[in-house]
Amino acid sequence: MKKNNIKNTYCYPAILTYEKGKEIAVEFPDLDVATSGVNDEDALVSARELLGLAMFGLEEDGDKIPKPTPLRNITPETDQKVILVDVFMPSVRLAQNNRSVNRTVTLPAWLNAKAQELNINFSQVLQEALKEKIT
Repeated sequence: MKKNNIKNTYCYPAILTYEKGKEIAVEFPDLDVATSGVNDEDALVSARELLGLAMFGLEEDGDKIPKPTPLRNITPETDQKVILVDVFMPSVRLAQNNRSVNRTVTLPAWLNAKAQELNINFSQVLQEALKEKIT
């Protein structure tokens, strides 16, 4: 990850397209990504989520972050609206770093049987043990 690409907040224009009987389409022309929502609120939530993930991916890959097109330079069609979508990246980065991963663990059969008998959550116990071990 290139540190010079990192910002705390990104703001990009999104084009919302309204078609009767369909979800609201949301496109980020500067990023070549799109999503949708069932109403304005859902479309904005989906847009922020997508913007965060797209920018996180660019940061992680060390790719060049494109400059956002100024709103005044985007001319919407009659069924479209242009909005500015922002995303706060520290929370996006934290969420991506806390995602769960699967690990295969080998146990003696008797220990596995006893733990299952006691309804022990293997993942929780392993997480607790690892946290204690590394702190």
